[in-house]
Amino acid sequence: MAFWVLVRDHLRANGVKAPKSLNEMKSPYEVWSAQDLTLSHICSLPYRLEFKDKVTRIGASDYGLEGCGPGQYRALFIVRDDHPAENPEDLNAATMALNSDDSHSGWGDAANWAIARDIRFNPRRWTGSHQNSLGTVVAGGAEFCTIDARTFEVLKMIDPHTQLVRVIGATDPSPGMTFVTARGNDPAPFREAIRSAIASMEDRHRPMFGLKDIIALPDEAYDIPVPPDPRSWNI
Repeated sequence: MAFWVLVRDHLRANGVKAPKSLNEMKSPYEVWSAQDLTLSHICSLPYRLEFKDKVTRIGASDYGLEGCGPGQYRALFIVRDDHPAENPEDLNAATMALNSDDSHSGWGDAANWAIARDIRFNPRRWTGSHQNSLGTVVAGGAEFCTIDARTFEVLKMIDPHTQLVRVIGATDPSPGMTFVTARGNDPAPFREAIRSAIASMEDRHRPMFGLKDIIALPDEAYDIPVPPDPRSWNI
């Protein structure tokens, strides 16, 4: 909320209409479909699947993640401490917990990584969130999950389950969570407002917030194959 207030005030100061508070009552798909959308954050998989021609990209979130370029993130392969796998290739046919079918870091990125190496995972548990996927792996409900590197940084601050798992590898970098606005809106003032908000953020919020910049990636950065339905991989 503190971040939105900073963005909102900067937008208003530059003549862009912005609502007083965030709307957290609608589903993400309702928000992204709204013709009067001011600002939202979208995962690249639903963007590629449905919203590429329905919204205006402002820029990808840059968290300064290890092994990633500006505006990129990657998914980490996470297993329990006692799991025998030493690298992701050892997870062929392993049971997987995923947060949702339309999550790039929780499913799509891992699936594309596996297809490129001619291996398959066994999606078994749908958890609803990355944190729940972590808990499912720790509890033995699945052998592994994939979580984007930024979310895992946050989970290490708040969830002791992170002390019971290992990271055994990562996918290739791809566009991070992307800020969008309604189709036809000029992205420039929104990009400026977000950068201003990042610069104005109080130091006490920075570790959890994490955002360092917003990067306008080229269209081709989002030309990533759409993954298969995870249920088609059930063994």
